[in-house]
Amino acid sequence: MDVVVWFFLLGVLAKLLKSDLRLPEPLYETLSIYLLLAIGLKGGIELSRQSLWELFPQIALCVGLGLLIPVLVMPVLKALGLRAVDAAAMAAHYGSVSVVTFAVGLAYLNAQGIATSSHAPLWVAVMEAPGIMAGIVLAYWFARDTRTQAGANGLSAGATSGAAAHATTPAVGGLRGVIHDVLFGKSILLLMGGLFVGAVMGEQGVAPIAPLFITPFKGVLALFLLELGLVAGARLGDLRRYGVRLIAFGVLAPPVLALLGMAGARALGLGVGDMVIFAVLAASASYIAAPTAMRMALPKANAALSITASLGLTFPFNIVLGVPLYTHMAVWWGSA
Repeated sequence: MDVVVWFFLLGVLAKLLKSDLRLPEPLYETLSIYLLLAIGLKGGIELSRQSLWELFPQIALCVGLGLLIPVLVMPVLKALGLRAVDAAAMAAHYGSVSVVTFAVGLAYLNAQGIATSSHAPLWVAVMEAPGIMAGIVLAYWFARDTRTQAGANGLSAGATSGAAAHATTPAVGGLRGVIHDVLFGKSILLLMGGLFVGAVMGEQGVAPIAPLFITPFKGVLALFLLELGLVAGARLGDLRRYGVRLIAFGVLAPPVLALLGMAGARALGLGVGDMVIFAVLAASASYIAAPTAMRMALPKANAALSITASLGLTFPFNIVLGVPLYTHMAVWWGSA
């Protein structure tokens, strides 16, 4: 395991031992802003050396994966017994991406000496929003389908206004406001802002702030993972409440989705390192941007269900077991 993963496990252990260890909330917010900007800047520096048109197929793959994954995940979650609105919200989490999982994957590949495209942060920024949008659309679609079926069965509006209709129909605020907050929320704005500054200024222009944003990146990531370990450890108790089906989904879905991302990268002729990165992005689940968007767009969804799956199950699986597993898979596939 990469050294930063041990900080995550330390946070989990501290929570299980009921330690009073905690990071101040302002520090957590500062660390998240730093990581998003630093990842964006590093990607922007490399983007300044590339033609955006040449990257179009990769950008299209990112958008395609972000839209496709919720569509694939939604029926599985419904088959596991989730309400349509809960399934749509969780599908949005898995369609979006985890920036920290990406950072851990990148650090692991660097430690293994496996090269990746230096503009990979662009993929993170592009892939974060489509999955959230797809989840909202799926919630609308299934709610409309439920109402249509009720009408076809001769049910009156009064008969469908009970608990069942309340459970399946998402109360969505203004869609325009939701789209604005998703596209211009903190995570996407900082990533895209860092990419833009790095692309415009280039390596020489960013050099004066490199000692702050480039050199200490891994140490800051370790501190951030310590806090996430504390948060994930606090969620472990929720697993008993949601049962084995949620646990199975949280640890079995990532490898399947990783294969989807890996296949897309392979189809574009990308190298082993890039295959791993796309696998990591496809397998990860958002626990920063998606929960915020779902809380606004689908207030009737069970937020604890989605965050327990994404942060309490999928995130630990990916950074402890998933990233090395995807790397071995990509190395085997790349040499086949």
